[in-house]
Amino acid sequence: MARSGTPGEGTRPRVRHAGQLGWDDGLYEEGSESSTDSGTGEQRAASGESGHRRGGSKRRGKKGKRRVLRWSASVLALLIIGGAGAGYLYYEHLNSNLKKADLTLGDKKMADHKANAAGQTPLNILLIGSDARDSKENQKLGGAKNTFGSPPLADVQMLLHVSADRSNMSVISMPRDTMLKIPKCTDPKTKHVYPATTGLAMTNETLGRGGPGCSVATWYELTGITIDHFMMIDFSGVVSMADAIGGVPVCVKSNVYSRNSEGKGSGLKLEKGTTKIKGKQALQWLRTRYGFEDGTDLGRTHAQHMYMNSMVRELRKGTKLTDPGKLTDLAEAATDALTVDKSIETVKKLYDLAEELKKVPTKRITMTTMPNVYGTGTLKERVLPKPGDADQLFQMVRDDVPLDGKASKRKAPAAAKKPTASPAEIPVTVRNGTRTDTDYPVKGRASTVKELLTGKGFTQASIDAQNTEAEKRTGILFPTVDMEGNAQSVAKALGIPLSAVKKSTDVSGITLTVGADWREDGDYHAPSAEEKTPDSARALNGDDETACMDIQPGFGW
Repeated sequence: MARSGTPGEGTRPRVRHAGQLGWDDGLYEEGSESSTDSGTGEQRAASGESGHRRGGSKRRGKKGKRRVLRWSASVLALLIIGGAGAGYLYYEHLNSNLKKADLTLGDKKMADHKANAAGQTPLNILLIGSDARDSKENQKLGGAKNTFGSPPLADVQMLLHVSADRSNMSVISMPRDTMLKIPKCTDPKTKHVYPATTGLAMTNETLGRGGPGCSVATWYELTGITIDHFMMIDFSGVVSMADAIGGVPVCVKSNVYSRNSEGKGSGLKLEKGTTKIKGKQALQWLRTRYGFEDGTDLGRTHAQHMYMNSMVRELRKGTKLTDPGKLTDLAEAATDALTVDKSIETVKKLYDLAEELKKVPTKRITMTTMPNVYGTGTLKERVLPKPGDADQLFQMVRDDVPLDGKASKRKAPAAAKKPTASPAEIPVTVRNGTRTDTDYPVKGRASTVKELLTGKGFTQASIDAQNTEAEKRTGILFPTVDMEGNAQSVAKALGIPLSAVKKSTDVSGITLTVGADWREDGDYHAPSAEEKTPDSARALNGDDETACMDIQPGFGW
């Protein structure tokens, strides 16, 4: 079987692999298949909550109650683009259930979005699936006991991008086996500093380096995409959500049983065709690697996309639930399973966010996988971002280009603002950020670009030799709105696109960083991404009800 094993097993002792990973398959120890009952009574008992909480609530009108119950059942749909009605049931109690954390733990501050002519900005949310087993609910869902209480791994990472005009949505999944550099992160609770990795590390390790904010910092470092929020969910949350909507239809092209001769596998067992799955079976689907496609994490990612699209369709159909007691328990489990960044730390703010997500029709939702290639040598069974294709996909999202290939409804970029000073009166600081993962910074690049600016009249240009942090893309930052026109005049003088000029509190004046895309002398030429999603991204449309998983040979029954 091609690549049927876990990539790189045994090569990285710090990373848990098959038979130990959380969102990975191979989680159930022998005899653990019946450890939970699809999130029903046992789930409620584990949460420590019951229907008696409803006794103290104020009586509501019938219409309002339906809206509350709908929210209670669907709060976790935020993670998968569903969105649902307003929720004020046990408002303060549910707010206290939500766990909050810092958005980013990296040193590099994210630049602001560039608004279009209508003043609209895109919305980017990092969705994280944690394999943490630090609660009884999650431990009951299986897994090797030696992983209980261990640092969590971010085994599911998806960047959700909603266009500025809310006409379309794009999702990029990063395979768990992706190798990349992780930036310096500081744990906000312990203040422990995790230095930047000197070599490549597996992307799911980011969560254990201070929390989800390190995953956010890593994505920003890799893609240059400004991230507005993150949402992180654990095992029990997945089970609760699947139960809440009454199951999610999934399809396999032949019978499948995810269990190999060594006992590894999620335990998923489905007949050929379409089955509505929920509870533990839904979690098994999301974890399954052995048995899907080529038996690697890439196949599992594709299966997750199918599940998410199907779940959104079910929610958009107006799935009904009529058991108030069950919905109450699910609301408790849902909020208890969710960790969010501090800017969306209340149920009301989550509701407002859901309203934004609901504006996008399912036919304009596109799921993709980060284009990747297998490494070589010790990394031969890990994956790396695919040169060219991955950058193209990231740039399309940065530029708010729809990934579904349909005509863009994007508003034209805002017209350039008039500078408030002449070039000779505009101070510009130039930094050399041309270092890459494989190459040293180009000596003298900041000086060369400073001379270019001087020749164009910016005689107050200077060099910041103390800041040489690597940047993949050349860009210009400015700290206050009144400097935007001046910063744009610098960009125009050098041929840098206005989309690369952004407001940031990380600088005290107009700052030009020469990135790795301008290592050569001569005029700057902005890399132009073809406005077409690379085939290697395996785009899947949200309305595609024909999607069906290929089954790996040897895993039928």
